[in-house]
Amino acid sequence: MATQKTTTVSWFDRLKSSIAGIGVGIVLVIGITIGLFWNEGRAVQTQRSLDEGAGLVVSLAPDALDPAYEGQLIHVTGPITADQPVSDDQFGVTVEGVRLVRSVEMFQWIETSKTETQQNLGGSETRVTTYSYGLDWSDRHHDSSRFEDAAEHRTNPAMIYERRSFSLDSAELGAFSLGRTVLDRVGGAQPFPIAAEQIETLRDALGDDSDVRVVDGAIYLGPNPIRPQVGDYRIRYELVPLGTISVIGQQRGDGLAAYGTQAGDSLLIVEAGNRSAQEMFDSAASSNSVLTWVLRAGGIVLLIAGFSLMLGPISVVASVIPFLGSIVGMGTGLVAAVAGIALGTLTIGSAWLFYRPLTAVLIFATGAALIVAIRMLARRMKQSPVEDAAAT
Repeated sequence: MATQKTTTVSWFDRLKSSIAGIGVGIVLVIGITIGLFWNEGRAVQTQRSLDEGAGLVVSLAPDALDPAYEGQLIHVTGPITADQPVSDDQFGVTVEGVRLVRSVEMFQWIETSKTETQQNLGGSETRVTTYSYGLDWSDRHHDSSRFEDAAEHRTNPAMIYERRSFSLDSAELGAFSLGRTVLDRVGGAQPFPIAAEQIETLRDALGDDSDVRVVDGAIYLGPNPIRPQVGDYRIRYELVPLGTISVIGQQRGDGLAAYGTQAGDSLLIVEAGNRSAQEMFDSAASSNSVLTWVLRAGGIVLLIAGFSLMLGPISVVASVIPFLGSIVGMGTGLVAAVAGIALGTLTIGSAWLFYRPLTAVLIFATGAALIVAIRMLARRMKQSPVEDAAAT
């Protein structure tokens, strides 16, 4: 089932939108430049805090509190114990663990769209959008009243159940008391299938007249799991079990809290399993490096997008002749790529120049190499049409 919508945007309207995009592009470039500089400072500060912590941390047995280490950075590892379970009272699901996470899907109508654009002589643009509709499971509500083709039979009810997390408020690690600050950082979630024997508990929680079943470890609300209907639910759980964890933090009374480093960060590292202090610091340093590179790459992409918005009116003006508009658009895209990479690497390198000059040199060299590669690609693309014309 599909429906189409065709709209034509005049050259003048496209030009107005592209001019408005200049302001958005300028704000984006300025904001991302500041963000990239901040990211480098954050990376350096985090690494310095980790290096500082690695030189201070003391590994202790968790079975007794030693007042001599009050306020110091310590590392402890051991099993979590708790005197209460975690529960989802709405469905009557109770289990021993650190955290129980409920995920919810509803069977519903889903709208997808695909737009094809055609450039017209004179600069106008024809857009044909195809809207398709199908039934599927989704963990978010799709408001059918907002569908392009809101047919009467495409009606999705509101989702009355939603994703939720149920956590312990407190637990113990040997002689240490753990609060939510530590417990919320414990990972290692595992699927928690619902046993078929729990069907009576589910009916008691939801009401005896509820159409509830247990199918492949999931709670199913609906008349027929084989032929789901709009409004049926499929509910699954994940559990962070009670088990051994490792914590690096400040000893504060009988608990563990974030440790403020001289570098300016707060250290509180929690990992599942029996992990040494060095392994935990190495893992945190690796995560810091990955985050830094992800933010760098994302920032440069956004810089390119910002410069593309700023150069947008040029290609729109040239699109009065569709073929010319495509060529100019390709050229402005290359200019935006060069400008984005150049500004991004300059910003990143400048931030590192003060902290680690060698790293800054490597970043500048990488950026220069990318710019040279793009310029060489642009030259080849320009030469190809000329060579093809000569061959004919």
